[in-house]
Amino acid sequence: MSGNRNLILGFIVLLSAVITGCGQKENEPLRAAVSANFVTTFRELAVMYEEQTGQKVVDSAGSTGTLYAQICNGAPFDIFLAADCRRPELLEAGGHAIPESRFTYAEGKLVLWTSNQNPEIEKWQDMLIESETLISMGNPELAPYGKAALETLENSDMLPLLEDRLVYGTNVAQAYQFVATGNAGAGFVAQSLDDQTVGSTWVIPDNLYTPIPQQAVQISSDIRAKNFLEFLRSPEAIRVIKDHGYDVPAGRTQ
Repeated sequence: MSGNRNLILGFIVLLSAVITGCGQKENEPLRAAVSANFVTTFRELAVMYEEQTGQKVVDSAGSTGTLYAQICNGAPFDIFLAADCRRPELLEAGGHAIPESRFTYAEGKLVLWTSNQNPEIEKWQDMLIESETLISMGNPELAPYGKAALETLENSDMLPLLEDRLVYGTNVAQAYQFVATGNAGAGFVAQSLDDQTVGSTWVIPDNLYTPIPQQAVQISSDIRAKNFLEFLRSPEAIRVIKDHGYDVPAGRTQ
């Protein structure tokens, strides 16, 4: 009988630990890796989601390339909102993401922004040539918007004229900060980051760079991660995303 009591007691302790662990998991926030261009939009969505569900979602922002490397090295994220398709595809193919959870949540737009008012300059090319100042962009190796900026200069035959004036941020948000703080005269940034109340903006023609479809993917098996990604597809979430300067493709397939 003593052996049976010990067995029963051990089972109760184990069951209690499992229940407690589940409760602790439910009380923990969801952890999201979010591309720097989308973080402002994401935080608005996270507040909306918490108001609706009570579930808190916290973010770690950075360049898509840096966040991808962190996930590959075991960083404990539940979801990943990238600024491209390639890294989510690689995570899925490499077994670091939940299969078939990947989808395009937004399409980004590239703009040239300066904190100075230049209403007399109509073309973005003229702005870069006439300003003779430093030009910021995200690191093309890590940041999809930086890659798009480099493609823009290459495809417009302007790179040889301007490459000595280029400065690189680790991500597009840092490229924006270079301009906002006066360390660069102009910068290629995401339209979502453009402060339309300050300075001047030129939208870059989308035929000058590869489209920027931004994909989300589920990293952990936590059902709460799946629920948040479902919310990201909802009409109210789509409205917020569009309000921040993104396109949202119809159907939003993989």
